[in-house]
Amino acid sequence: MKAELHVLGSSSALPTKDRHPSAQVLTIGYEKILIDCGEGTQTQLVRYGIKLSAINYICISHLHGDHYFGLIGLISTMSLNGRKLPLHIIAPSPLKEIIELQLKYGHMANSFELIYHDTNPDKQEFILSNDSFSLTSFPLKHRIQCNGFLITESKNERPLNASACEKAGIPIAFYRSIKLGNDFETSDGKKISNALLTFDPEPAKTFAYCSDTIFDGEIIPYIKNADLLYHETTYLHELADKAAERYHSTAKQAGEIAKQANVKKLVIGHFSSRYDNLDPLLEEARIEFSESHLGIEGSAFML
Repeated sequence: MKAELHVLGSSSALPTKDRHPSAQVLTIGYEKILIDCGEGTQTQLVRYGIKLSAINYICISHLHGDHYFGLIGLISTMSLNGRKLPLHIIAPSPLKEIIELQLKYGHMANSFELIYHDTNPDKQEFILSNDSFSLTSFPLKHRIQCNGFLITESKNERPLNASACEKAGIPIAFYRSIKLGNDFETSDGKKISNALLTFDPEPAKTFAYCSDTIFDGEIIPYIKNADLLYHETTYLHELADKAAERYHSTAKQAGEIAKQANVKKLVIGHFSSRYDNLDPLLEEARIEFSESHLGIEGSAFML
């Protein structure tokens, strides 16, 4: 299945002329998941050709405005477009009250159901799963409740060994069942093992999202061996004291986390508006972890 991350917003609290607040879209299997929804997110979705109607899940890491101020506008546009499918929102529990007040006092009659899934501020917790992915939240250390997310591809279908199936005379109508891992039983009761009719699938892909957080080695067990890690990188390490004071991380620290967690690839973002040139942040992260990449808006990363 396809698993790809699109970056829509990469700035921290203050947007710049060419960087918007946090927002990403993960395409995994048949689903698109919006992760954080800073101001201007729906404009970015339009800019990069991602259909609003394709988004059925939205994860909000925490309730600082640069991570969710675009949400009510997005919900409103979805309703104006006549959306009927439910929208799942995974977020800290107070978000429900905020959204309901905005809908109430804006006299907005929503055309679809909002289904809220509360994140746990204190421990890792399974949230939901479907045919495309499973989603778990875990706590991050920030000034307010903040959660990271681990999104894991659902079990892949087994690739069909077409020549083996043809040789065994198996009708095409049974191929779907075989790809799902089932054995085949012939008309005379003989069983043909699935292992003889398929190939082993690729391991399930995993994406770990670490939003605003102080440098914290306690998150490593949650994100270990992820195919792709996003970790906030607000400052260069020369401002490590400022980062700690504001419960943020440096580029060096993001690289250290990626190395310790043995991930395959690191994407950094949430850059302070003080930086026009982001190359020094990338260079600093790569000293610790060579497979580091800038989360530039419009960029895409395969898991």
